[in-house]
Amino acid sequence: MAGRWTFVGIFAVLGFVGGIVANWGYKQLEPALMEIFKDVTLTDTLLSGIGGALLTVLIVLIWANFSEK
Repeated sequence: MAGRWTFVGIFAVLGFVGGIVANWGYKQLEPALMEIFKDVTLTDTLLSGIGGALLTVLIVLIWANFSEK
């Protein structure tokens, strides 16, 4: 049972860190992205969601490649 909670805890931390990194990256790229996607409704929310999803997938892929088989 401890292994399962460790696994869930690792993903919780990865998601938290991924959210922080996605938020920082979005703030750095916001002016350019707003110019490109200015016609999309709720642009900031949409782009933050996409960035967070991509970053989380990247973190999980890196973790999966470095974990034991």
